Amino acid sequence: MGEVRPEIVKPRTDKREYRNVVLRNELRVLLVSDPDTDKAAAAMDVNVGSFCDPEELAGLAHFLEHMLFFSSEKYPLEDDYSKFLNEHGGHSNAFTSSEDTNFHFDVNAEHLSQALDRFAQFFICPLMSQDATSREINAVNSEHNKNLTTDRWRFDQVARHVSSKDHPYHKFGTGSLETLDVSPKSKGIDTREELIKFHKFHYSANLMCLCVYGRETLDELEKIVSETFQDIKNTGKMAPSFPGLPFLPEHKQIIIKGVPIKQRHNLELTWLILPELKNYKAGPCRYISHVLGHEADGSLFALLKSLGWASSLSAGENERSSDYSLFSIYIELTDAGQEHMEDIVGFTFQYISLLGRKGVTEALFDEIRTVCEMKFHYQDKYQPMHYVTRLAGSMQLYPVEDWLAGSSLPRTFDPDAIKQEIEFLTPENVRIIWSSKQFEGMTNETEPWYGTSYTAKRVSESLLESWKNAPLDPRLHLPDPNPFIPTDFSLKEANLKMQYPYVLRNSSLSKLWYKPDTKFQTPKACVMIHLHCPECKYSPESSVLSTIFTKLLLDYLNEYAYFAEIAGLQYSIQRTSHGFLLFITGYNHKLYSLLERIVDKAVNFQVKEDRFLVIKEKLMKDYVNYKFQQPYQQAMYYCSLMMEQNRWHIKDYLETLPSLNASDLQAFFPKLFSRIYADCYAAGNMTTKEAEALAELIENRFTSSPSTKTKPLLSSQATEDRITKLDNSEMFYPISGLNPDNENSALHVYLQVGQDETVMNILVELFVLSAKQPAFHQLRSVEQLGYITALVTRNDCGVQGVQFIVQSTVKDPNGVEERVEDFLKSFETTLTNMSDEEFQRNVEALVEIKLEKHKNIYEETNFFWMEIDNGACKFDRQQVEVAALRTLTKDELLEFYINHIKSGAPMRRKLSVQIYGKLHMQELELLEDGKNRIKDLFSFKRSQGLYSSLR
Repeated sequence: MGEVRPEIVKPRTDKREYRNVVLRNELRVLLVSDPDTDKAAAAMDVNVGSFCDPEELAGLAHFLEHMLFFSSEKYPLEDDYSKFLNEHGGHSNAFTSSEDTNFHFDVNAEHLSQALDRFAQFFICPLMSQDATSREINAVNSEHNKNLTTDRWRFDQVARHVSSKDHPYHKFGTGSLETLDVSPKSKGIDTREELIKFHKFHYSANLMCLCVYGRETLDELEKIVSETFQDIKNTGKMAPSFPGLPFLPEHKQIIIKGVPIKQRHNLELTWLILPELKNYKAGPCRYISHVLGHEADGSLFALLKSLGWASSLSAGENERSSDYSLFSIYIELTDAGQEHMEDIVGFTFQYISLLGRKGVTEALFDEIRTVCEMKFHYQDKYQPMHYVTRLAGSMQLYPVEDWLAGSSLPRTFDPDAIKQEIEFLTPENVRIIWSSKQFEGMTNETEPWYGTSYTAKRVSESLLESWKNAPLDPRLHLPDPNPFIPTDFSLKEANLKMQYPYVLRNSSLSKLWYKPDTKFQTPKACVMIHLHCPECKYSPESSVLSTIFTKLLLDYLNEYAYFAEIAGLQYSIQRTSHGFLLFITGYNHKLYSLLERIVDKAVNFQVKEDRFLVIKEKLMKDYVNYKFQQPYQQAMYYCSLMMEQNRWHIKDYLETLPSLNASDLQAFFPKLFSRIYADCYAAGNMTTKEAEALAELIENRFTSSPSTKTKPLLSSQATEDRITKLDNSEMFYPISGLNPDNENSALHVYLQVGQDETVMNILVELFVLSAKQPAFHQLRSVEQLGYITALVTRNDCGVQGVQFIVQSTVKDPNGVEERVEDFLKSFETTLTNMSDEEFQRNVEALVEIKLEKHKNIYEETNFFWMEIDNGACKFDRQQVEVAALRTLTKDELLEFYINHIKSGAPMRRKLSVQIYGKLHMQELELLEDGKNRIKDLFSFKRSQGLYSSLR
């Protein structure tokens, strides 16, 4: 307790206390004391990942990550850990990367000590029984099956496959049944024994970093942690190292052409560079990615966009180790850009050359440093579990004083370090992965784990020379100074200390809700503006044109507003079923200026035909690519189509879009805003006068613009949200998956309960909280139906329900549904036999979830805005529901189950959406028709009643 500890650099606004501790077993620990927190959390980062997998057991590190959740010598019941967290408002997760495995959880703050004791057993005495091992191997395989149709996974593995076979970067890291279910008789390998050996050998305390976040004092936290984690063995193992580089000369100067699953053209340029960790205080990669990824005038992206060749671009360091990093530029190409790949790469090297010759300036570094310091020192609190997960990983990489800041604070201008990194970004060192459906039938190789078709060829000398020697295009120049960097961080004195939002201004065109910041004390604000425009939803054509308008508006704003995003002003414009939702959050100093520019662009909108065609092309690809969504996502989509009245089918959009052109949008635009109503919400570091100015800006610009000539809505045009009211029957909608090559099937069971009412709301939530962990354990861990298995609540504009979601290759949807019904049947016994103590633990867990404090102005805004936008405006909802929860009895929960949930319940209203994948098409063909089978979802929807609108 008396040793000198290095001081941890923390943000100026951070009131939390920190302490670094090294236990006797050399486990490094960061303690975070936050007396105001409702949630405690912890994360353990282990310096071992898939790079350490044995050659004969690909995915073993990932498999071990799964297995440690099951049981331990101290807590031998398989689901003890997850059951404890569930009963005390907690969650858990983990991930395995190339060189690290990270485990993390949160829990209601008063239960941290008990949760830590269970968590510590992951690393002290896991059981990894033979039965659990043989079952969980299926979950790893199901996870792999889920990824088989995801291009991100597929092309990451192609990049690894085309690399040095002597470097672990080449490995297949996630594992599958094929790689892990090894027969001892055939290969002399016992997977369970290898798991145990891997854990004993690699999970050494000196290779672990633990971060614990709680409301206890630092002394109390240190005592808990010391007692709980001191038994983790320190085997003295050195941190694993992987000398050498993943790319040999034959893996550079190549173009890999691959065939993706989705209709999309992507270009990725990658180079080996020095890891930024070696010089993180200078931040050379941050500097380079800032310039190469810039989107304002003069940037590489701005040029490619103006030519109609690219729709997005990003740049930065990704895969990294202590010996190397990969720096990549990702460009999504248009159809026209697909025909100009060589020119695009040429422009990229021109811009890199410009950066090397003129771009390394102290003025630009100071701007980057200013923004980074501003973000660090005025950062918001966020969920403790996410915080500790990041910090535990940071502890592996940085000295103690920089555990919080990591590489987010470039401090020293070192032009030589920046130029050294730029020197790696040459045509001689580049690897290019170019993916497009156009390459079908043109490839000669297949990546073995995902089956991706590709071909790899050397770049010709003449092309390399052209990239090296091309003169700089005059349209390319370095970024201008950022006009959006705030300089005023003063805090406004709130006129009223209001607990809830109140209506500050009301007119025929808008209503303004206002909530001054009374708790976070940061120079930030949030603004939500929902423009209700009846014209946007009358037909598929108007809906598609409204979507194109939204995307074009963002496109026009990008070169100007990108500066705002860099400077900490985030904004989005989204299409809704009723119009458009504009959201701005960040530093309040220049928020009005950004809103003013957005509104001006909207009311003075003109259609540029070249950009219209680019947006139309991208939107068409989005609609076509919908079929490649995961089957469980398709099932949820069909359910939403049947529930929501104002929703068109994506098939309608696919049929409508091809015939639309720029003149259609130009003609439609005056109608779009001919009548509007704006629901506005302003919160944070903002006075009433400043908030009113926002609403006045909206009204004045729309009504005065000759392009819009906006008028208030007619009374008959008032927005309403009508949700389908299922009758008391059990209906099912079976349909084949949209992607015929996806082997996964999916089931979505929706049990509709009723419309917003206090006791009903809490019964739905309490049932799900009580049943979700047993459901997950039975359906996922024991029966191994599929990696994606969930029981969650559903809220459609205030209409409450319960939904089961399962994606599986093991059983067809009908078979999965039988297992869900069997679980529900058995859960009646669980509820009946539930002790009063266990019932009360579930009640208290839900109470604490509801009373959890908002961490920042964004979380608070999100809660209040949902109440405003759905029309309920029950700002004290949590307090009212908590009061009702405290009087609820187990008998009432059991009665709710008997009346609404169990099979044959008198008030049960069930809708089952069944997506049949490639493996189960025969079962779909054998399904019999009946009165409960839905053949046409729109005919079904018209046959049902409707709930009233809360608006």
